[in-house]
Amino acid sequence: MEVLSSRVLLRPADAARSQAFYRDVLGLAVYREFGPPEHRGVVFFVGNGLLEVSGRSHEPPHGMALWVQVRDVAAEHARLSAAGVPVARPPEREPWGLVEMWIEDPDGVRIVLVEVPDDHPLRRDQR
Repeated sequence: MEVLSSRVLLRPADAARSQAFYRDVLGLAVYREFGPPEHRGVVFFVGNGLLEVSGRSHEPPHGMALWVQVRDVAAEHARLSAAGVPVARPPEREPWGLVEMWIEDPDGVRIVLVEVPDDHPLRRDQR
């Protein structure tokens, strides 16, 4: 298989609400928009990946989590808390050395914000 592109598809209960969350609250940049205004789909950049928020589900998504690496989890904690985003778990250094904070989107999809500290082995070439 030759993969040319890929993205995660998220079918929220309320597309406009979720799109506003990812665009306006998290601040993800828009890669593209498509479809008619009443059923607009939006594809967001998430680092080197893409997240499409479109369509509709009659049930909240389940069994899905997003792992998003950021430069400064403490700064995101302060920014998102000030914006009224409930924090499911504040920043904490994990036993494996990463700093993680958990939030949820409007449908309850867990979003793990991760910081790789300067002293973490992922910061060094292991070859």
